Amino acid sequence: MSEAIRERADRADVIDGEAVAAAVRETVSGAVDRLRSEGVTPGLATVLMSDDPASETYVRMKQRDCEDVGIESRHVELDTDAPQSELFETIDELNDDPAIDGILIQRPLTDGVDEPAALRRVDPEKDVDGFHPENVGRLVTGDPRFVPCTPLGIQRLLTEAGVEIPGADVVVIGRSELVGKPLANLLLGRGDDADATVTVCHSKTDDLTAHVSRADVVVVAAGVPELVTGEMLAEGSVVIDVGINAVGEGDDRELIGDVEYESASQVADAITPVPGGVGPMTRAMLLRNTVTAAARQAGVEIELD
Repeated sequence: MSEAIRERADRADVIDGEAVAAAVRETVSGAVDRLRSEGVTPGLATVLMSDDPASETYVRMKQRDCEDVGIESRHVELDTDAPQSELFETIDELNDDPAIDGILIQRPLTDGVDEPAALRRVDPEKDVDGFHPENVGRLVTGDPRFVPCTPLGIQRLLTEAGVEIPGADVVVIGRSELVGKPLANLLLGRGDDADATVTVCHSKTDDLTAHVSRADVVVVAAGVPELVTGEMLAEGSVVIDVGINAVGEGDDRELIGDVEYESASQVADAITPVPGGVGPMTRAMLLRNTVTAAARQAGVEIELD
C-alpha cells in the first residue's frame, strides 16, 4: 500500500494529499536539476488583479512552492482599477519573455474584466493551468498538452489509493470548467489511469443519491458544505472531496468539505480529508505542469512519472 494511505480500523483509510504532493514535488525538483544541467531554468509568472485575500494567499503559497523546487517565480500585481488593456499588455509581455515558461492568471479577476478573454490571451504553450480553449480542446479529444491542476491531482490521488480506474463507475458532482468537466474528460481517456465510466451530476440532477449509491468512486466538487453523506455512498467506495467551505464564526470557524466526513468515513474504503487532501495536489501539479512546459520549450527530455 502507498505510504500516502493512512490505514484505520473500522473506518475509511485516509488518502493523504500532503504526502502525495511531497512525492510530486520531489520528482519535480529532480527534473528542475536536470533542466538546470542543460542551462534551462524553469520560470513561472503569476498575475494578480484582485484584492481578494484568499487569492493573495494562494499566490504567496505558489511562490513559496516554486522556491522549494528551484523554479524561478515572478509575480505581477495590477491595480484593481487598472484598465483591462493593462492586463492584456502584461500577458503579452509574459508570452514574449523567454524566461517565462508558465503563466498563471489568478482567478477571480476584478469586476469588469473579461476573464475568458484574459485566459485566451495566454500562449497555449505557457498555459500551465490548462484553461486556454486550445488546451481544453486537446484534453477533450484525447491529446492533452496541459491538464488543469486539480483534476490532474485527483487522478494521481486515485492511483495512489490503488483504485482500478479502468472500468470503474465514477460519479463527479459539479460541472465547473476548473474541476468537473476536465476531470470527466481526463478519466474518460484511455490508459491505466483512465478508461472509467463517468457520470457528471450537478444542481439539476434528479435523485443524486441514486447516482452516488452505485458509484465505485465519488468526486465531490459542488461547493456545497456536506452535500454528500455516508448514507448516500456504496459500501467500499472511494471518496475525493474537493470542497473547502469556511463555516462558523470566530473561534468556532472551521473548514469543512462537500462531504460529511464522519458518516462517509464509516462507509467508504478510502477518503480524502479537508484540508490536506486535494488542495496540496493542485499546487504540486502546477509545479509539474510548469516544469513540463519548460522542458518542452527547451527540447529537453525529463522524467516526471
